[in-house]
Order: sequence, then structure tokens, then C-alpha cells
Amino acid sequence: LPGIMALGYLAAFGDTLALTIIVHQGIIPLKDALINEEEDYVRSAAAWALEKIGSHTPDHARAVAEADILRKLVDICADETSSADLKTKSTRALKMILQKCTHLAALEPLLENTPDKIVKYVVQQFAKVLPHDPAARKSFVRSGSLKRVQELEASDDDGKLQEYVELINSCFPPEIVQYYSPNYGDTLIKKLDEFEAANGGTGGNAVNS
Repeated sequence: LPGIMALGYLAAFGDTLALTIIVHQGIIPLKDALINEEEDYVRSAAAWALEKIGSHTPDHARAVAEADILRKLVDICADETSSADLKTKSTRALKMILQKCTHLAALEPLLENTPDKIVKYVVQQFAKVLPHDPAARKSFVRSGSLKRVQELEASDDDGKLQEYVELINSCFPPEIVQYYSPNYGDTLIKKLDEFEAANGGTGGNAVNS
């Protein structure tokens, strides 16, 4: 525990010291403590230290994200056996690191199996970055992330999640957004039914033999 606290205080002191911890692989033992320690108070300290490391700049956040720590923090938040303090520190670490993370490829996996109160902050980052990054928009479509965003149910009380989804959708042509919408198949079937009804069920002009 003293070593974990020391790393956290060093990282909190400034971005240069936090970067030094990253360069010297200091994230690895913190991740191990976060996952494998039996005592929740030790895991809470690890989450706190990781927050201090990853919340300085996009580069710091990327280092934490690429170590697959964000998913571990999400799992802790969703685990009913986690203590209240561990959940609180893990949630705060996620929020603070996500706010700095512009490496979208590391965030895409978090669009699935993430609690609503956390996925809102993930979607918020996409809404911040996508309008200014054409290459990221193409990757967002190819990876299936645009489709996953359409499948999110806006259950937050303040309506922010829906606001972020609409901002993301505004970055793409309407027909692409419609294509990836959950009800697109039903829309096509309805249009087919209307087309056949308009043509007497022939599917178009019959060809005379």
C-alpha cells in the first residue's frame, strides 16, 4: 500500500513525474494491485493512483487506456461485491481519464457492456473528437461503433447521453445513420410492403411473354 500511495502522490504532483512513472512501467504493478489484491482498500488506492497518472494529458490517458485498465475499472463499477469506496474511486478514475482520452480505438470496446452512468462519459468523448477528425469518423463506422451507439438506450435523467448521440450522428450523412439504426430492417420491410401494394403485389411492372 505505501508504494501505491507514493506513486499516486508523485503522479499528482505533475505531468512530468506521471510520465516518468509510465515510462518506467509503473502502471503494471498498479494494474496488478487493482485486479488481484484481496483487500478492497488496496484496490481503491490503486484506482486512485491510476487516476492521478492518467488524468493529466491525452498521452497519459492513452497509456492507461492501452494497458486495458479502463475495462477493469468498468468491471469493478459493475461488480456488486465491490465496496462503496472502491466503486467511488473507480468511477472517478474512469471519468477523469476518459475526459482526457482522445485515442478513440481504446474507447470503442467500452461502448458494450458498460453501465449507463459510465457509457455516457465514453460517448461524450466520441462526441468531442469525431467532429474534428475525419479519419476517426471512418474508423468509427468500420469498427461497428456507430452501430453500437445507435443501440444505446438513453436512460439518463439529464438527457445528456441522447444529446451526445445526436452530436455524433450529425457527423455522418443521414442515410448512414439510418442504415445502422436498430429499426432499419423493419423500415425496409415496410417500404417493400408499400411498394408491392402500390404495384398490385406484382413487385413492379410484369414482363409480357
